[in-house]
Amino acid sequence: MKSFLCGLTLLLAGQAWAQGPVITQANLESVTVYSTGVEMNHKAKIAVPAGSSEILINNVANVLDENSIRIGAGANVTIMSVSFTRDYLKQENRTPAYLRVEDSLKSARRGLSRLEAAYNAEQNALKILEKNQAIGGANTGVNVAELAKMVDYNKAKQVELSNNMIAIAEKQAEQQKIVARLEQQLAEESRDRSGAGGQLLVQVMAGSAASSEFNISYISPNAGWTAFYDLRAENTNSNLKILYKANLVQNTGLDWKKVKLTLSTGNPAQSGNAPQLQAWMLRYGSPAYYANQSAYQNRIQAKSSVTRAIEGAAPGIQVETSAAEDRSLSNYTALVENQLSTTFDVELPYDIASNDKPHSVSLKEYSLPVRYKYYAVPKADPDAFLMAEVSQYEKLNLLPGEANIILENMYVGKSYLNPYATTDTLNLSMGRDKKITIKREKVMEQSGVKLLGSTKKQTFTYEIRLRNGKREAVSLLLKDQYPVATDNNMEVELLEASGAEINKETGVLTWKLDLAPGATQTVRISYSVKYPKDKVISNL
Repeated sequence: MKSFLCGLTLLLAGQAWAQGPVITQANLESVTVYSTGVEMNHKAKIAVPAGSSEILINNVANVLDENSIRIGAGANVTIMSVSFTRDYLKQENRTPAYLRVEDSLKSARRGLSRLEAAYNAEQNALKILEKNQAIGGANTGVNVAELAKMVDYNKAKQVELSNNMIAIAEKQAEQQKIVARLEQQLAEESRDRSGAGGQLLVQVMAGSAASSEFNISYISPNAGWTAFYDLRAENTNSNLKILYKANLVQNTGLDWKKVKLTLSTGNPAQSGNAPQLQAWMLRYGSPAYYANQSAYQNRIQAKSSVTRAIEGAAPGIQVETSAAEDRSLSNYTALVENQLSTTFDVELPYDIASNDKPHSVSLKEYSLPVRYKYYAVPKADPDAFLMAEVSQYEKLNLLPGEANIILENMYVGKSYLNPYATTDTLNLSMGRDKKITIKREKVMEQSGVKLLGSTKKQTFTYEIRLRNGKREAVSLLLKDQYPVATDNNMEVELLEASGAEINKETGVLTWKLDLAPGATQTVRISYSVKYPKDKVISNL
C-alpha cells in the first residue's frame, strides 16, 4: 500500500510537470535609474496551483543581472529557484513604422536593380555596335553609299545609346540616394526594441492553490542617465536660473508606461569592497609632461575664502518659486540625500520608450544670486566670455553635464558645467559677448632679435586694445602670459606688464579691468628671451 501511494504521488507530480508552466505577464511599477544601469520593479498576480509548479513570467528586461533577481510572494508560496531565459522562437518585434520603412526600402532596391539592368543592356548594345564597325574593312564588296549609310547609322545609334546611359546613370544616382536614406531610417527604426523583453522561469512550492501577488526586482544594464542644464539669465543684474534636467536612455526591450521614476547618482555595479594598498615600487622611466599646460595656465583663478570674506560674503542660495512655476515639473520632484548618493523621486508618471534615444526629464529649478564678470584670453581666443560665479554650489547636488545657455531670452550656445572643481566658487561660462571687442597685435618696432656673442636675445612686445560697446559698465578679467625658462642656459625677462598681477611660476598675467560704456583701454606686455645662438626653441 505504501509503495502504491508513493507511485501515485510521483504520477501526480509528473502529470503536474507535464501540464507545462503557468504563464503570466509582469507589470512594471517603478524604476530606479542609475548613471549606468536600472533597477526595475514589477508586480504580477498569479494563480499558483498546489504542490510544485513552474511559472513563466513574461515582460521583463531583455538583459539583466541574474544575481540581482529578487522575487517575493505570499506566505503560502516558497520560491525554489529562478532563472532568466529568452524566447528565441518568438519573432523579433517590429513596429509599424519599421515595417513601412522596410517595405519602402525593398521597393527602392527593386527600382535600383531595374535601372542597373537597363544600364547594362544599353552598355552591351554599345559594345556590339563597336564590334560591328569593322564590317567595312572585312567586306571589301561594300560600296561607298552603303558604307556612308552604315557610318551614319552607327553614329546616330552610338549617340542614342550614350545618351540613354547618361540618363539612366543620373536616375541610378538619385535612386541610390533614396536607398541610402531609407537604409539610414531603417537603422533608426530598428533601435526601437519594445516588445523584445525576456522571461523569468520560477519554480515554486505551494501548500494549497491560491492567488498570490509576486513582487519582482532586478538590475538591468540597458538604461542610464546623464545630467544636462539650461542656464538662463535675463541680464547681468538678474539672478541665474538653472534648470536641472536628466537625459534618460533605455533599451530594456520594454516600453515604460506610466511608471514612477527615481533617478540616482549611485552606481549599482560599483564594488562594495574597501580598497587595500599594495607596495609602491619606484622605477626609472622617461619624464612625463602635461600635454596641454595652457588649460592650467589659463584657468580662471577663483577668489579664496579669505578674499571673499574681506569683500563681503555672497548671499546664500535661494530657490525661488513664482506663481507660474507652481505648475512646473520640478515641483513634482523630491530630492533625497543618502549616505553615498543622491536620488530624485519624480512623482509624475513617465512614458519612456525602449528605443535607445534620450528622453528629457525635468528635475529641479534653482534661482541663484551670482556675480557676473567677463573673462578674456586674447592669445587663445579673440572674444570675451561672460562668466557667472556661484558660491555654495555644493548644496545643489549638481553633476557634470552639458548646458544650454539662454541669455537675454536668446540661445547663445553650449557650455559645460563641472561641479567637481576644487575651488569654493563655481565658474559657469555663459557664452561669448561680441559687444566687447579685443584685439591683440604684435608691436613690430619693439620686437626683434639681437646676437650678443654666443647668445641670441629675442624681444616680444604685444599690445591688447579693448573696447566696451555695451550700454553698461563691465568688469573684465584679462589674461595673457610670458614664457617660463626650463633650462639654466635660458634667461627670460618680463620687461613690461601694464600693472598686471604676475604669477612667476606659471608666467600668467592677470588684469582686473573696469570698462565704462563705450570706453577703450590698452595694456601692453613685453618680454625677452636669451639663449645660446646654436640652439632652437621650437615653441617660442
